[in-house]
Amino acid sequence: MARIYYDKDVDLDVLKGETIAVIGYGIQGSAQAQNFRDSGLEVVLGLREGGASWERASRDGFEVLPIDEAAKRGTIVHMLIPDEAQPEVYRKYIHANLEEGNALSFSHGFNIRFSQIVPPSNVDVIMMAPKGPGAMVRREYERGSGVPALIAVEQDYTGKAKERALALAKANGATRVGVLETTFAEETETDLFGEQVDLCGGSAELVKAAFETLVEAGYQPEVAYFECLHELKLIVDLYYREGIEGMWRRVSNTAEYGGRTRGKRIIKPEVKQEMKKILREIQSGEFAREWILENRAGLPVLNSLRAKEKEHPIEEVGRKLREMMKL
Repeated sequence: MARIYYDKDVDLDVLKGETIAVIGYGIQGSAQAQNFRDSGLEVVLGLREGGASWERASRDGFEVLPIDEAAKRGTIVHMLIPDEAQPEVYRKYIHANLEEGNALSFSHGFNIRFSQIVPPSNVDVIMMAPKGPGAMVRREYERGSGVPALIAVEQDYTGKAKERALALAKANGATRVGVLETTFAEETETDLFGEQVDLCGGSAELVKAAFETLVEAGYQPEVAYFECLHELKLIVDLYYREGIEGMWRRVSNTAEYGGRTRGKRIIKPEVKQEMKKILREIQSGEFAREWILENRAGLPVLNSLRAKEKEHPIEEVGRKLREMMKL
């Protein structure tokens, strides 16, 4: 059983005298930067000059600097820009400004796991990854709670890398509810796997296939939308609060019997075999290479898929129904 760290286990004074240079002020960057500041840490923002984030961060009361200056100021450089932008920003603005004993910190391990960023050997390399979107990270912190987080250490030059990662988690509110230790490889590989096979890819394809089946059988698209997409939130909320068995206890006996006896006819053994194949692609670096090349080419495949899926009937029906419900 993995150890879980709480407030009482972590000393925030580990970061006394440190400056956290948060690179990026998007959804996750703004939430974490504000939480760090409200926990009493010294925070500066490293942003692209003239961008919208620069003005927003300034209005929020932060000292905002060009990325290279922020990296030079920070003793912990916390990378919160998109994965695909990190390698170039690191090479141009951060690498030369890291000093011995600094920490390079992430909230996702992709670029370290797949060697798109190779830090110098004389710095700590750590991760503090909240398990929730930025808006929730900020909201729960302000409520006096928090969002669970993972911490990891890839390189411990100073001998206090883990303590630094845990202190960042505490400053973000995560130790109020629990922090688990992992590795960069485990976080990255499981995160990509979850996104691809169920959280985003698998669930979206399942919903569309169910919707198409009903519509092709002559049922109204609006009714199909409610049954296959809209009501899914109710079930996911039950998963979230009470687990799978808790969900079964909260639905009708008819739904439980039908679901328990028919579900495995949808997720057959060959589906799990395909999941294992996707996991191997992630572990081997095949997916990472594909995604890196896709970015270098200007996202031709992704843009094509976006345009195609935007025209799917479920999107047209959904727009009308969500407008009707004021969602």
